[in-house]
Amino acid sequence: MKKKALIIGISGQDGSYLARLLIEKDYEVHGTSRDHELATFGGLERLGIKNKITFHSLALSDFRSVMSVIQKVRPNELYNLGGQTSVGLSFSYPVETFESISVGTLNILECLRMLNLDVRFYNAGSSEVFGNTPEGADESTLFHPRSPYATAKAAAHYTVANYREAYKLYCATGILFNHESPLRPSRFVTRKIVSAAVRIKNGSGEKLQLGRIDIKRDWGWAPEYVEAMWLMLQQDKPQDYVIATGVCTSLQDYVAEVFKVLGLNWRDFVTFSQELQRPSDINMSFGHASKAHQLLKWKATMQLPQIISKMVEEEMLLQAR
Repeated sequence: MKKKALIIGISGQDGSYLARLLIEKDYEVHGTSRDHELATFGGLERLGIKNKITFHSLALSDFRSVMSVIQKVRPNELYNLGGQTSVGLSFSYPVETFESISVGTLNILECLRMLNLDVRFYNAGSSEVFGNTPEGADESTLFHPRSPYATAKAAAHYTVANYREAYKLYCATGILFNHESPLRPSRFVTRKIVSAAVRIKNGSGEKLQLGRIDIKRDWGWAPEYVEAMWLMLQQDKPQDYVIATGVCTSLQDYVAEVFKVLGLNWRDFVTFSQELQRPSDINMSFGHASKAHQLLKWKATMQLPQIISKMVEEEMLLQAR
């Protein structure tokens, strides 16, 4: 029989690429969104796999909703990619962010404990839990969250670890550093930059407005990162893993590269606004994925210039339609 996977939050960037990966591996894939009858699932449509997935409505903060879907699907593997995903928005909606991430994760774990199903559970962690990492972060680095989003992810991380130890559930958290693709929503700064740059190239006459561009991040390729998620659930022993490239690049260099690909000088088209700066931000963030390389045999291969080229190419095709 086919393995069955349930992806909570399948409509996002990671959910779409993970669904494609699992379909390629001959899984029966089920996916959820808050209201699947109204959701657009644009990423799944762009990948041409929407018709190969069974959809369910699920609200992570509603225990009964979570229980009902897990009972119905009875998956072999469950991937939790749901909850509020924007660091910036979390400052405006801290309660909703905490409920959807930390309480949502707890609801899943309680359902798995009560149902006593043989399920392997992946929890989407975040490098944001570390805060500034001038020396780079690995699985032993202490947490210092600097946003409501990061605080919620830290709480979920420790909850998963507790259920793994206390109830012997097979559950693992992937602590993923930034990872991009053409499916990244436009509210994220990386996609915002690419979209605006392409419009400018096409003669929009606009200016790209940004906050700080001196921040440095570790940017990877999303389709590679979802493979790491899957690999975590194929191991004999559940563990947490940092997933990263180990390369740190400033947002200014990211912006410059995007405009360079389009034959433009970014300084001619970028302005800055204090309003776009967060109450607290991370100056430098990058990770060491040696554990994943050693145990999962996973290593990032896509470098940032390649990622940017692919994002710009896809954006040009998208805006030309």
